[in-house]
Amino acid sequence: MKIENNSLTSLALQKFKKNFWGVFSLVLIGLIGLISVFAYVFAPDASKNANQMHLSIHSKSPGFQVQMLTIPSGQSSDQNFLSELFFGTDNLDTEIPISSYNVKEGILKYTEYTSNGTKNIEKQISIERFPDGDYEKFIETRTFSFGTDKYGRDYLSRVLIGSRISFFIGFVAVFISLFVGLIMGSLAGYYGGKIDAIIMWIINVTWSIPTLLLVIAITLALGKGFWQVFIAVGLTMWVEVARVVRGQIISAKEMQYVTAARALGYKDYRIITKHILPNIFGPLIVISAANFAAAILIESGLSFLGIGAQPPMASWGAMIKDHYNYIILGQPYLALIPGICIMLLVMAFMLVGNALRDALDVKT
Repeated sequence: MKIENNSLTSLALQKFKKNFWGVFSLVLIGLIGLISVFAYVFAPDASKNANQMHLSIHSKSPGFQVQMLTIPSGQSSDQNFLSELFFGTDNLDTEIPISSYNVKEGILKYTEYTSNGTKNIEKQISIERFPDGDYEKFIETRTFSFGTDKYGRDYLSRVLIGSRISFFIGFVAVFISLFVGLIMGSLAGYYGGKIDAIIMWIINVTWSIPTLLLVIAITLALGKGFWQVFIAVGLTMWVEVARVVRGQIISAKEMQYVTAARALGYKDYRIITKHILPNIFGPLIVISAANFAAAILIESGLSFLGIGAQPPMASWGAMIKDHYNYIILGQPYLALIPGICIMLLVMAFMLVGNALRDALDVKT
């Protein structure tokens, strides 16, 4: 005879599966996460930070095609496979966009691509520069699906690699906020008295400072950089977690199972971690999903202000900053594409949070 599992976890999971937008958003988040981890596998430009610049083809529209001549440097890179997979390749060769070429008497003559009306200058190079003289392998027609940015870099590659910062800042910030918030909220809610008063004073002071201003102050104190932003955002989001945990523990510590644990002589640490916290994870999951979205927006704002991830590192917020002027210059997609990416990721986390809230609502 089959026994149905009617635990709260299984019921919540069944209810979540019935929420189409929640499941769809979770799949979208998983897809973006996969792309962000293996960005250099999917990116057409697999060089570090997709920073291969070609100023002669800057600001080209999506679908632009050009012949690309690669002149080998003759140097070999000592990168290992994992480094190339997760951090991009060291591109030691020289890439030149060309409009035409021909070979005569062992000399490859080519004309560099120009789009600003300047006179085309013909250059030449000996085919002996190419391994075995096979120059044709080093000339290809390259398509830029999302066009190029103002520096002539492949925009699709920059968008894919830029997803890393926006995606992973959510995990790091939420982890830091949960770590600090759980400790502070647990101490305040369980012990009360002076400890509660001191921690609540710290929470109220932190809460009264505008989030963006506090993040900017922490970032400037720690310095500009990748990890500094992650830490700064996480250290400003713990107050929400602490308030929720404090309120939940104040209610839970009067329950009979906590009284029974005390009667059995269990230590406070075990009562909090083994008995109380597992029973209040529902609200924490929901607030964590909301914090994911908030962290992404804060990082985008910092990158737009120029104190987030520093060039040449790709970031959706920095890409909007670099190209927002193009909205009125006839190429709005340069700012709209990363903006839409941020909107989709934030909306996905918010919809997942709403779906989790409904699934974990014991009243329904």
